[in-house]
Amino acid sequence: WGLVARGSSRYARFSQFVRPPARTLDYTRKILAHQEPRHLGHNPLGAWMIVTLLATLVAICATGWLYTTDRFWGETWVENVHIAASYFVLALVALHVAGVIFSSLRHGENLVAAMLHGRKRAPGPGDVP
Repeated sequence: WGLVARGSSRYARFSQFVRPPARTLDYTRKILAHQEPRHLGHNPLGAWMIVTLLATLVAICATGWLYTTDRFWGETWVENVHIAASYFVLALVALHVAGVIFSSLRHGENLVAAMLHGRKRAPGPGDVP
């Protein structure tokens, strides 16, 4: 969806929300200083969380499939990577939920509702598109 989103889904496009590491680090510093701006789309940490979740899910699927092939059946490393990635994605989901709750409370808006209907309150001064 991040590759093909059009129209009202512009905030779902990877080109809109994935930010360079330097901007993400700057955003993290602003969080620690309680000065982070509200984002109309994904904030830099949320964007990298989505990328990490997707990459981990790809790893889980790939290792799960590899384990069914004749060449990799019974390979310990494939099983270990699959299990580790599975546990890692659970930790990422917990962090993602915590981040959504944190941002919702910090900016006074229901991000879960915004994810479902695709709307947020109007931009204010200092908000980042």
